[in-house]
Amino acid sequence: MKNMVKLIHTLADHDDDVNCCAFSSSLLATCSLDKPIRLYSLSDFSELPHSPLKSHTYAVHCCCFSASGHILASCSTDGTTVLWDTQNGQTLAVLEQPSGSPVRVCRFSPDSTCLVSGAADGTVVLWNAQSYKLYRCASVKDGSLVACAFSPNGNFFVTGSSCGDLTVWDDKMRCLHSEKAHNLGITCCDFSSQPVSGGEQGLQFFRLASCGQDCQIKIWVISFTHTLGFELKYKSILSGHCAPVLTCAFSHDGQMLVSGSVDKSVIVYDTNTEDILHTLTQHTRYVTTCAFAPNILLLATGSMDKTVNIWQFDLETPCQARIAEDQPKQFTEDWSEDDVSNWLCAQGLKDLVGIFKMNNIDGRELLNLTKESLADDLKIESLGLRSKVLRKIEELRTKMKTLSSEIPDEFICPITRELMKDPVIASDGYSYEKEAMENWISKKKRTSPMTNLVLPSVVLIPNRTLKMAIDRWLETHQK
Repeated sequence: MKNMVKLIHTLADHDDDVNCCAFSSSLLATCSLDKPIRLYSLSDFSELPHSPLKSHTYAVHCCCFSASGHILASCSTDGTTVLWDTQNGQTLAVLEQPSGSPVRVCRFSPDSTCLVSGAADGTVVLWNAQSYKLYRCASVKDGSLVACAFSPNGNFFVTGSSCGDLTVWDDKMRCLHSEKAHNLGITCCDFSSQPVSGGEQGLQFFRLASCGQDCQIKIWVISFTHTLGFELKYKSILSGHCAPVLTCAFSHDGQMLVSGSVDKSVIVYDTNTEDILHTLTQHTRYVTTCAFAPNILLLATGSMDKTVNIWQFDLETPCQARIAEDQPKQFTEDWSEDDVSNWLCAQGLKDLVGIFKMNNIDGRELLNLTKESLADDLKIESLGLRSKVLRKIEELRTKMKTLSSEIPDEFICPITRELMKDPVIASDGYSYEKEAMENWISKKKRTSPMTNLVLPSVVLIPNRTLKMAIDRWLETHQK
């Protein structure tokens, strides 16, 4: 599956380590230890006439765009956060950290009315991004502030410190929660922009990724309302890197997570299955930053090798095609958490999606649910709602008894994941449902659904032996 993502451009204009890169809908910004910030057009990756932007007197650590893309913020060891007009390169404001400490991270709120800056002395400042005035200031107990991310709804934000603490703040700069997340220090954190809705009280659940010097990427689920309070729940660890992980970022649709490491590699994960989709090894030194474009499938990765690589994703892959076709797995016990979410929506139980995701309910867990676990563990208060869920689960159990795992795996089409009615053999040696494989080929997919290698031929040969075996099994099964 090497053709699923390709390197389409390399930017090599910086004279020192690249520290950060950020996308707007039409621009890419990069910053470095060399002090200038550079702006590129996404149409051809040419540098804009008013680039580079020069104001900082020391290394620039971070840059980010406002929601409109008209303003760029950058922060530096010089103790300032500078706001730039991206259309002409002019300086709009210079925000000085009250302590004068080196500013390591800056982030706009989703509506761009606020800006957070975090510094090496642990101070965190919330600025009014319209008046350029300081709104609130606070600090963490230990370590430098090196990471920050706003929740998609803007009600709270998270900061990460070099001591490993994740701290959650509301929009009034009140500390909601703090806990040790990475033993050797946090390096980056990011929210998925797609919240998961659910719960009888209309709760919203947000997925957060954090990474650190402990070589780990951790996934968290966060819920917060002003009335019901806050909850941070650890979900899982993504493996793959063999050295400290310096950066992580979600794709705009929340379907992918990318990370970069001291091991010089970039890893792209499927956020639903947590499987590794791609491992990119183009950089020759530590990978320090990565970012997805907001509306096109582009990925930028920056490194201490002084370059920024631009990668493009190919949608026409077996994995993504199956996701797009949204074919459910035949057996409930094999369902993923997302399959369970889709089933809940189909049963008119969409409000429970968030609760089930928060508790990692996959197919196997779904079949084991009882009235006690629905009430005590999932805290579904409505008796009528619990009864409806149990009825639907019982229907699944009955269906499982009739379909069950008696169906031999070789009778299941790899594309549809359903029992084959008219099996054919393709030139890759695998058998498929005829109609499914014809549709696959008609969409100009000249590659194998199983191997992703080019098919030597598109001729499909009826697999009569397999069809006879399936027919015999059906006769026995239906008695």
